[in-house]
Amino acid sequence: MAGTSPHPPEDRRETGTQGDRPDATATFVAHRNLLFTVAYEMLGSAADAEDVLQETWLRWAGVDLDTVRDQRAYLVRIATRQALVRLRTLGRRKESYVGQWLPEPLLTAPDVAEDIELAESVSMAMMLVLETLAPTERAVFVLREVFDLPYDEIAEAVDKTPAAVRQIIHRARAHVSARRPRGVVSQAETKGALDAFHRAVETGDMQGLLDILAPDVVFLGDGGGIKQAALQPVIGAGRVARFLSIGLPRVRAMMTIEPVQVNGSPALLLRLDGAVDSVIAVRIDDGLVTGLYSVRNPEKFSHMERETALRR
Repeated sequence: MAGTSPHPPEDRRETGTQGDRPDATATFVAHRNLLFTVAYEMLGSAADAEDVLQETWLRWAGVDLDTVRDQRAYLVRIATRQALVRLRTLGRRKESYVGQWLPEPLLTAPDVAEDIELAESVSMAMMLVLETLAPTERAVFVLREVFDLPYDEIAEAVDKTPAAVRQIIHRARAHVSARRPRGVVSQAETKGALDAFHRAVETGDMQGLLDILAPDVVFLGDGGGIKQAALQPVIGAGRVARFLSIGLPRVRAMMTIEPVQVNGSPALLLRLDGAVDSVIAVRIDDGLVTGLYSVRNPEKFSHMERETALRR
């Protein structure tokens, strides 16, 4: 559905409700990328975010536009409520997930990386921090910190009072601050570190790998029980280097490696016979790789063949 216009259900068109009005469709399409970004940041799943968009459209198609003061805020409110419902269901699914769960990676355009706040908010590292928030806390944090919505609009979206929202955002900020990535890294520094990591992986240079890994680097793998992956975090430069070295001969012999932007951050895309095999997102601090996030679950590659537009 990414990059396409929504189509009102047939029954909406037959009954003559707003679904067949071009202004309703035009408004939805104008804000589609924003709504997807809101839903994705709340869910960490592109597939579920697409479902939220469809549910948002179905509700929007039945709204009398003449009664809506702020159409953008109204759409965000619908999407937020739908995402909250789905977030609770998704939480139950994660409890039975095989191995480690990572957000669904998105192939993103360079403009996402240029928006530093947006890029940080959708990075694998930050998305994992958001996973530690309760559903309502996550919604409030995303709407306020990423999209800068007024407290009264957020209150309507999460069915709380503005005073309660202020308390929630205070708690959420403290929680995220204690866990968020260390700071902003320049694109030049990021590129240099990624290039060094790429060369070490492609050539099997163990010393080069050790040189670019931070002492406390963490490797997380997500195979979803479908593909082989680390079931537990691998921590420390030596352990991560040894873990990676096990698969390096196969990577060099059988796979192509391509540097890409994933969730607004540097990553490597590994293909086997032309098909996506792995996506390795990289977190870089002080010129060293501090986080490696390897997604191998093939069910999470739906947004890796074309760029996804993210907006604030």
